[in-house]
Amino acid sequence: MVVARSIWGAKSKLAFGALALGAGAGAATVAKSDDPATALKLCTTVPVRLFRLSVTAATIAFDYEYSLWGLPEDSIERTRIKHEVHTRSARRLEELCFKNGGIYIKLGQHIGQLEYLVPQEYINTLRESMLNRCPTSSYDQVCQVVKKELGGPPDEIFEEFDPVPIASASLAQVHVARTHQGQKVAVKVQHMHMTDTAAADYATVELIVNTLHQLFPSFDYRWLVDEVHDSLPKELDFLNEANNSIKCMDNFRRLSPHIAEYVYAPAVYWNLSTSKLLTMEFVEGPQVNDLKSIQKLGINPHDIARLVSRTFAEMMFKHGFVHCDPHAANLLVRTLPSSKRGIFGMTSNC
Repeated sequence: MVVARSIWGAKSKLAFGALALGAGAGAATVAKSDDPATALKLCTTVPVRLFRLSVTAATIAFDYEYSLWGLPEDSIERTRIKHEVHTRSARRLEELCFKNGGIYIKLGQHIGQLEYLVPQEYINTLRESMLNRCPTSSYDQVCQVVKKELGGPPDEIFEEFDPVPIASASLAQVHVARTHQGQKVAVKVQHMHMTDTAAADYATVELIVNTLHQLFPSFDYRWLVDEVHDSLPKELDFLNEANNSIKCMDNFRRLSPHIAEYVYAPAVYWNLSTSKLLTMEFVEGPQVNDLKSIQKLGINPHDIARLVSRTFAEMMFKHGFVHCDPHAANLLVRTLPSSKRGIFGMTSNC
C-alpha cells in the first residue's frame, strides 16, 4: 500500500508538472504570435493536450509497476499479467494519439512499426489504426491553409478542387485538384496549427519520458524522443520533401541508370507549393500490396517485390540517400508505355 501511494504521488506530480509546462508554453505562444486570436486558442488547447499526455504516461507506468509488483520474473502468472498490461497500455496510448492528433499520431505510427523493440501487443493495436484512422481537417480549415499559403481560396487558385480528401495522415491530408492549365494534381495540405503546437508537444513528450525514466528506470523510451527530434522539423517542411523527391530521381539517373526508368517520383508544381502545402502530379495505380489489382494489370507481383527490393538497395548502398517511407500507401504500381519492357521482362514500374 505504501508503494502504491508512493507511485500514485509521483503520477500526480508528473501530471501537474506537465500541466504547468503546458500553460507556460501556451503563454509563450500568445506572446510571440502574429495572430493573437489563434494564439489564444492554442493557449487553451495546448495545456489540455499535455495534461492528457502526462496522465496517460503516468497511468501506464503505474499499471506496470503496480500490476507486476512481487511477481517472480519467469513465472507463468507474471507472463499472463504482463500481456494484459501491455494490451491495456497500448489501448491507452492509442486513445491518447487520436485525441491529441498531430505528432502524437506520428509517434504512434512509429511505435507501431518497431516489431523488434516494443511488445507485440503495441504492434497489433497501433499499426493498422494509426495508418488507417487518421483524423481529417474540415474543408473550412483546408481553405484557411490554402488561402494563407497561396493567397486565395482553393476555387480561385485551382480550376477544380475536391473538398473531400482522398487520404489523410498524421501531419496532412491530400485533395485531388485540377490546375487552370488542365493538369490533374494531388494537393497535400498540412493540418492547421501543426507547427504551432509541435514545439510544445515535443518539449512535453521529452519531459514526460525523461521524468518517467527517473521514476521507473525500466521505462526507457528516450531514444524515441531523439528520433522524433531529428525527423519532425523535416517532415513539417513540405519543401524539404519536394527537394528530396528531385534529389532521389537525380540520383537514379546519375548513379543507377539501369533502373532509373522503372522508378518514378511525381513532378512537383513549385508555383503551387510552400512549406505547408505541396502540389504534385497526380499518379494513379494500385498500392504495392494490392495483389489482385496488380495481377489485373498483367504484372507478376514477384517482379514488383524484386523491383522494390532493388530500388531501396540502390538508395541505401549506392546513393546513401533514401527517399519515401516504404509503407503501402506510399508505393504505387503502374504499367510502362507498351513500347518499353520492364526490368524483369514485364511492362511495369513503381
